[in-house]
Amino acid sequence: MDAAAPGTPDDGQSGGGPAPAPGAEAPCATPAAAAAPVPPRLWLFGVPVDAVTPATALARALALVEAPPTGRAALVFTPNPEAVMEARRDRAAQAVLAAADLALPDGVGIVWAAAHAGSPLPARVPGVDFMNQLLEVAAVRGWPVYLLGAEQGVAERAAVAAARLYPGLRVAGTAHGYFPPSADAGVVEAVRASGALLLFAGMGGARQHGFLHRHRAEFGGVRLAMAVGGSLDVLAGVVRRAPPLVRRLGLEWLWRLVRDPRRWRRQLALPRFALAVLAAGHSAAGHRLPGGEGS
Repeated sequence: MDAAAPGTPDDGQSGGGPAPAPGAEAPCATPAAAAAPVPPRLWLFGVPVDAVTPATALARALALVEAPPTGRAALVFTPNPEAVMEARRDRAAQAVLAAADLALPDGVGIVWAAAHAGSPLPARVPGVDFMNQLLEVAAVRGWPVYLLGAEQGVAERAAVAAARLYPGLRVAGTAHGYFPPSADAGVVEAVRASGALLLFAGMGGARQHGFLHRHRAEFGGVRLAMAVGGSLDVLAGVVRRAPPLVRRLGLEWLWRLVRDPRRWRRQLALPRFALAVLAAGHSAAGHRLPGGEGS
């Protein structure tokens, strides 16, 4: 299947609701999960991106949580240009990303690429905002959550902030994300024993994706696991999110680079991604990007 072609792989906040988390957009009203269709899926160089809005993405996530148990957690990923470029180099990374049950168009680069390929997306759905939408729903419905990731103490601070923002939220457990692969089993057991229904893991791109994919059948009652990158740092107040105007202009990447110049090596992926999209868009019939599902 072409990368920008629709496909299905195998594998408003109301007036009385809680305030959004620091730097987060206000979540929209919770839709009915039972009415959530499977969204159209685009493929960019073998990496899935779902054509969703914040509302339809939330409806899809709730449908995944409330579906009959499958014995493994549904995965929510937020692919960005860095992840796409890594997937082009590493087929194993591509396979992990392709297993997402919900792939959010988090970054402006992904939205631009889809539009250039002739398959525009209906909206951008930032992962940090989506995480907060899920936390709000979890508080209302009594779903316990587990926060995993960031440096020592950050997940705990994020839990305190989340409980303040979303009264009634049950945080079943927290843990930092700086553990060696040899400690995977212990972390997985802690998540399983916590009784959490939702798991938010922020351990950096490929590592968090691989961890969630590798252990998705071992988390016990976890029904949905989301890779959240640096969102726990934002929730905890450790990292400040770009101002709304900067986000609307699509310049969050520049904001992060200015605040942390050490990111420059990582952000070399952005121009490489843009060049790859431009080259593929001009050479592929129908402006569809190559490297779709099964390629």
